[in-house]
Amino acid sequence: MPVMRMDADQPVPPALRDAARRLPAGAPVLVMLHGYRYSPAHPAHDPHRHILSPQAGPGGISWPQQLGFQGDPSEGLALACGWEARGRLRHAYDRAAGAGADLGAMINDLATLAGRPVGLIGHSLGGRVALQALAHAAPGSIGRIVLLNAAEFQDAAQSALDSPAGRMAEVLNVTARENDLFDFALEQLLSRGRRRALGAGLAQARANWVDLQIDDAATLEALETLGFPTARGARLMSHWTPYRRQGLFAFYRAALCHPWALSLGLLRHHLPLRPQPRWSRLRAGPVSLGGMRA
Repeated sequence: MPVMRMDADQPVPPALRDAARRLPAGAPVLVMLHGYRYSPAHPAHDPHRHILSPQAGPGGISWPQQLGFQGDPSEGLALACGWEARGRLRHAYDRAAGAGADLGAMINDLATLAGRPVGLIGHSLGGRVALQALAHAAPGSIGRIVLLNAAEFQDAAQSALDSPAGRMAEVLNVTARENDLFDFALEQLLSRGRRRALGAGLAQARANWVDLQIDDAATLEALETLGFPTARGARLMSHWTPYRRQGLFAFYRAALCHPWALSLGLLRHHLPLRPQPRWSRLRAGPVSLGGMRA
């Protein structure tokens, strides 16, 4: 099976270990990480029955399908990783650190079994899990990470990049001004405004980090030039734009599964030099109002 379930607090299942050993040469290994308010322990909130399901679930979106995993072993191995993300935001944020540490150890095992680095894609607090995994992984075990409106702070991301694995990995930080209110709430609720969220990018530029604002017209023009036409328009507020905007998953799959075809240098050449400032979406006004559901 190219799509397999695992949870961050569980050992690597024997079937997954066997699948990693038998991967065809060049086939990717991807780990998909959900965000806040999902829980594998609660059927109504189980990510394996929603966005991480091999088939479109109640929300109408299947990440594995959108990333091109339809059932052929040659497509590679997509791992749907669940973790306990319900409860108060502070508690879920803290649990994400433990889930990331567990995942880092698991990725070390998977990368060794598969004989290749592992790619990660995570939304919201799933982005924090991905960066914490990077901080605890072995050098070279993680190839590239795609963060989707990551609910994490600049200083935590910089610490992850300073780790042995972080210095060898690459990160695409997908942001949107539509997410500004959520970034602001994260800063106020968890740090009383003393720390800056990743929606603003990194405080200091890194060679292995690229910011990509997907509700910016110039960015969408760049993606189309690179062969990834993406739906236009903008909402006033949305935390889920990075996986709901039509066309983006084709870009994510190429970035994760064929990183040589979308080098960070190539992306920097086409993308705007810097993202738009916070609250620019509110000042400009929305094209359409919505996006307040997961």
